[in-house]
Amino acid sequence: MSCFDAIETKMQGVGLSAAAINAFRHSVNVLASNQSMMIPEAEIEPSAGVAEWESLVEATPEADAALLAQAVLIKLNGGLGTGMGLQKAKSLLEIKPGVTFLDLIVRQVQSLRERAGYPVNILLMNSFSTSADTMAHLARYAEGGFADPQQVEMIQNRVPKLHTDTLQPVEYAANPDLEWCPPGHGDIYPALVGSGWLEKLLAAGVKYAFISNSDNLGAQMDTRFLRWFAESGVPFVMEVTRRTEADKKGGHLATRKADGQPLLREIAQCPEEDVASFQNIEKHRYFNTNNLWIRLDALHEYLQANGGVLPLPVIRNVKTVDPRDASTPEVYQLETAMGAAIQCFPGARAVCVPRSRFFPVKTCSDLLLLRSDAVEINEAGLMSLAPECKGVAPIVQLNSKLYKLVDSLESLGVPSLKHVTKLTVTGSHQFAAGEPLSGEVTV
Repeated sequence: MSCFDAIETKMQGVGLSAAAINAFRHSVNVLASNQSMMIPEAEIEPSAGVAEWESLVEATPEADAALLAQAVLIKLNGGLGTGMGLQKAKSLLEIKPGVTFLDLIVRQVQSLRERAGYPVNILLMNSFSTSADTMAHLARYAEGGFADPQQVEMIQNRVPKLHTDTLQPVEYAANPDLEWCPPGHGDIYPALVGSGWLEKLLAAGVKYAFISNSDNLGAQMDTRFLRWFAESGVPFVMEVTRRTEADKKGGHLATRKADGQPLLREIAQCPEEDVASFQNIEKHRYFNTNNLWIRLDALHEYLQANGGVLPLPVIRNVKTVDPRDASTPEVYQLETAMGAAIQCFPGARAVCVPRSRFFPVKTCSDLLLLRSDAVEINEAGLMSLAPECKGVAPIVQLNSKLYKLVDSLESLGVPSLKHVTKLTVTGSHQFAAGEPLSGEVTV
């Protein structure tokens, strides 16, 4: 495709791998072909036969040391917490005093290593923006090899923004960094290949990868499920959970009518006339938690058979080069979602997990809940709800204007929430530390 020549030259110029370039070539080919990137309601049906997590793990013994040695925990750690006022990796947010997401991830891996008597693998997919901060923080864990980028780090790729009229890479001398954008978390696959990590892990006998976001404290490698996954022969499992009204804009699981293959549909892939169906949580009951289990040997075989490319659906976003300046040229930003790979693997499955496995921090409301006594964290770095919550996390809704930035929580304080069903704070307030609240509270 001749229009890709300038794109390839630009990507090669900053040292991006052949795997990254080929993956982006696929995305650009889809865009240039004018084929629809939408997934209409008429082509799918609601997912059925989704297995329940509890029924699988209750009947499965713990993974032994030999099986743990064949597993790798991969955390997507490329995001900055800019939306919450941070200029560093979001995983460096403190959850409890002196304890960050990253500290708990390390603690979880250390616990698995103690159980296995083997250095269970961990891999962080950092971005150019988060690498330095992350590795500096991990220096305190140098004894366990966590501070060595050769052992724990993989860098996320970047892709050019494209002019909407020519599909050529944009040039923006005022700020060349704005010529690039992240490719979405579907980049995990070309990043594994282009970095050499996929070959390296397979050569070390590692077959099973558990992938999740670093800001999801509920995403923990469950050793019973690892055993089930290894023995099932399933190549790809997506953890889903039941949608609520709060999740109706999130990507949902569906089944393709043409062949019965499960797929992921994001809101950007939904035609406008089908939005009501997309947001119908009784019809499409499951949404993607972004917790995935993948057999690396199956991934390698698929890539070998398909020219090294996983043909993920492409999400097209229309922006301006400088998102803060509407007068700058209009561009396409192309993304892929890693969960969309469920449609690439015959035999792929979804498993419905408890809500406790999906505990991301997107807002200060989420962070206040994690910092409260409604959430307990043990010595192994594992999170659970306090017994008083009876398995249901309190709902926290802070005024999004007053409490948008992390620093604003310092003046708010952290009350006791373990007896709360819902806390709503509509104005400026200050709680005493541990101030006891109960039931549904509005301030």
